[in-house]
Amino acid sequence: MNTLTKTLSLALVTLLATASLNASAQAEVSAPSATASAANSTAAPATPSNTKLRRAVYAALAKHKEIHGGSIGVTARNGAITLNGTVTDAAQVDRTAEIAKGVPGVTSVTNKLTVQKPLGGM
Repeated sequence: MNTLTKTLSLALVTLLATASLNASAQAEVSAPSATASAANSTAAPATPSNTKLRRAVYAALAKHKEIHGGSIGVTARNGAITLNGTVTDAAQVDRTAEIAKGVPGVTSVTNKLTVQKPLGGM
């Protein structure tokens, strides 16, 4: 190798090592302490992850044959559920919200469902 290639290689290795050390130091600074984590975990009851809660709401809806859930979207965020989409009957709007409220871990439900009549129907 010539001197320029060796110099560039050494500079690259040094740069990568420095970046790695900075990333490690940043992770240590931004990581919460064990004391803070313990205090936070006792302040509020643990809720299922958003994905698990969303799946649990879908599973609960699937158990009710009167709910046609193909056009229903469920969003979960820290126990708060938002229902979006359409249903074919006005009674399904309220019933879907009731079912979602009954799922363990759900703290609130925002119901944005609307009634969509089938095409060609009056």
